[in-house]
Amino acid sequence: MTVERLFADTNLFLRYITNDVPKQAQAFEALLKRAGRGELHFVTHPLVIAEIVWTLESYFGLPKEDIMNKVLAILNTPGLEVSDNEIVLQAILWYVEKNVDFIDAYSAAWMFRRDIRKACSFNSKHFGRFEGVETWIPGERD
Repeated sequence: MTVERLFADTNLFLRYITNDVPKQAQAFEALLKRAGRGELHFVTHPLVIAEIVWTLESYFGLPKEDIMNKVLAILNTPGLEVSDNEIVLQAILWYVEKNVDFIDAYSAAWMFRRDIRKACSFNSKHFGRFEGVETWIPGERD
């Protein structure tokens, strides 16, 4: 028997996490239970996680630690596959630990995974928080 694979969009997670539309949260919860039983398989990607983080932070005003816990729960959901799971995991941990934007944390985790230790950016403040990463600021030493 082939298990149906479905892309899970950001709004599914946001409805479930925030319960701001209870009927939709319950509908997705029912599907997650089916996925947990192996009846279907959800797949999503890091941009969805980034949108979740951004929305929970900017719109819902949640603290970084709460957001991290919600993302960790997503990463550990049975029947759900997040592509580049290891990079997302490192990014969400650094997001809190280094107090940087999630995208900067993801970029640093992505760089480390590819053995890149120099970032070309005008944002030396955030990249400077990652040990072993050098920031090259255009115009300062070209």
